[in-house]
This record gives sequence, C-alpha cells and structure tokens, in this order.
Amino acid sequence: MARASEGILPVRAITSSEIAAAEDMFNGNISSDVIDMGQYSECMLVITTLAGATGTATVTAVSCDDTTPTTATAVAFRYRRISGATPGTWTAAAAAGFTTTAGANDIYQCMVEANGLSGTDQFVRWVMTESANDPVDGAAQIYLLNGRYEGDFGLDTTS
Repeated sequence: MARASEGILPVRAITSSEIAAAEDMFNGNISSDVIDMGQYSECMLVITTLAGATGTATVTAVSCDDTTPTTATAVAFRYRRISGATPGTWTAAAAAGFTTTAGANDIYQCMVEANGLSGTDQFVRWVMTESANDPVDGAAQIYLLNGRYEGDFGLDTTS
C-alpha cells in the first residue's frame, strides 16, 4: 500500500535563471516553468519567506494551452498563509491572485486544481510579480499531487 507522501511529486520548475538571488526572490517578476498537470489533479506552489520586512509580491496561477504557452489565462485558486507555527484558513483567490504580506518567517501554500484550468488546458504556470520593491529572502517550490496512476514519477512535467 502506497503512503500518502508517495503521491506527491516535487517539480524542478523554478531555477536560478528565474530566482537569481534568494536574498531578493521576487526581483525580476518570477514565472515558473509551464507544468503539465495532465496526470495530476492538483498543483501546489509553496513560498517560504525568511526575511524582508516590507517586500511583497502578487501571486497568480496561469492556465496554459501548451508549453509555449500559445494562450495563457489567469485562473482562480486557493491559498493559505502559515505565519510562524500558525496555519491560516484556506482562502479563495480570484484570477487576479493575492498579494503576500510583508514580513518574515511565513509560508504560503497555493493550490490550483486541474479542473479549474481554462477550457481544455492541462498546463499551469505560477507567477510572482514583485509589488513592493524591497528584498525578500526566501524560496519557492512546486509539487504535483494526486497522480492519476501511482508511481508515474518518471514523467517529464515541465517544458
């Protein structure tokens, strides 16, 4: 019997070419690779802020028709902020996204569901647009969840 953690696939979708320096992670307006959700029901972006008292970013999920993407449409998703050791409540974010809170030691979990993508799209890209130009020290990771078939972790999921 598979463990629940075995159904989570970490995706290398945000690299040093997107985040040039962890000390100013939102500088340059970060876009992840385009991620193929064709075999997964959810995609989670995890943002960890370690330091930076005033910097913020607007986070959006973008539905894509292919890996180019030829068309891209911002879509609704849900998120929660974990401040210190206190998890917040899940909140619906409209297609315009949400803006992070200035401060340190926060984690943001952002989830988009495959059935929430636009039309017949099966690809998604996460975008973090710097909204207050002040360095934020942190990192971001992306995970695919609830694979259609257990053990399909050899599939290429990024463009």
